Amino acid sequence: MVRTPNTPSPKAGPVTLAMVARRAGVSPQTVSNALNSPDLLRPETLERVRRTIDEMGYRPHRAAQTLRTRSSKLIGYGIRPTAPGASAPVMDRFLHALSQTADEAGYRILLFASPPPEGPDALDGYEELLDLHHVDGFVLSGTDRGDQRQAWLQKRDVPFVGFGRMWAGRQIGDWVDVDGASGTDAAVEHLVARGHRKIAFLGWPRGSGVGDDRAEGWQRAMRRHGLPVRGRRAYSVDDIASAQAAAAPLLEAGATAVVAASDMLALGCYHALREREAVPGADVAVVGFDDSPTAALLSPGLSTVAQPLEAVGRECVRLLLARMGEPGRAPERVLLEPSLVVRDSTPALRA
Repeated sequence: MVRTPNTPSPKAGPVTLAMVARRAGVSPQTVSNALNSPDLLRPETLERVRRTIDEMGYRPHRAAQTLRTRSSKLIGYGIRPTAPGASAPVMDRFLHALSQTADEAGYRILLFASPPPEGPDALDGYEELLDLHHVDGFVLSGTDRGDQRQAWLQKRDVPFVGFGRMWAGRQIGDWVDVDGASGTDAAVEHLVARGHRKIAFLGWPRGSGVGDDRAEGWQRAMRRHGLPVRGRRAYSVDDIASAQAAAAPLLEAGATAVVAASDMLALGCYHALREREAVPGADVAVVGFDDSPTAALLSPGLSTVAQPLEAVGRECVRLLLARMGEPGRAPERVLLEPSLVVRDSTPALRA
């Protein structure tokens, strides 16, 4: 390893705060302020200390830092189990945006396995992280009906923010969500503009907050245009084979377009069309939801509603840090607009 004359030898042990102070020509307290209260320093001093920290590779001792500041700089995020072989590209994108934004603010995301929030052991991981790792707060996702986490965390004065609304009962705490109804409403508007009137909806079973929200947008737009909804709605779990079976009656009833609650359901609709020797897009228009990586690779490319996941990640961190800094502030709820990505699966209706 190449070392400059000022670089500590490996035999000398780890770089300490005092060593950084001597190298930068400041007091140890100034180095501490640069790490924990940078607003107290003049810009030129802060820049010199930070440059020295980088050059020497100094890393603060997290446990000691936690004792001094009562902050671990850790944010807990529970990952729910997925079926073997399944992927969750939407949540992967959200987690990447969340981690990047937290990192820029000086925090780290601590991942842990989290069972379904309505289950008997839903809170075990949260309690463990508070006891053993002293996390500063949590980001919640998968906020289903019957979710116990918000009330449990609020009762213990633990800061949290939800990616997703509470779908039943009174709203608790801060949340950020995507307006799914607005997305499916926009999908119907797009299809109507392309000449479609027999527009079906392929959604998840009733009772899913997110799924019901997306169904509401389709229904709202259909009624606004005076289009019938009776017999135009089908239900499926988020599985290609199940969606294929559920889409068949919609196609038999003469739908010229299908709005799906997810790209997975839309892919099942593609399979149902090909089973009937029909061509997606050319014979029946299809719109998905989520703009997953698969959407652009399908043939034809799938028109779909894209969620602003980068903005969701940024807003989650902003709200959580605001809650940490001012625990008594009024709850803030942010509803973000999705956008329609138009591809070849939604051409104009053929005469």
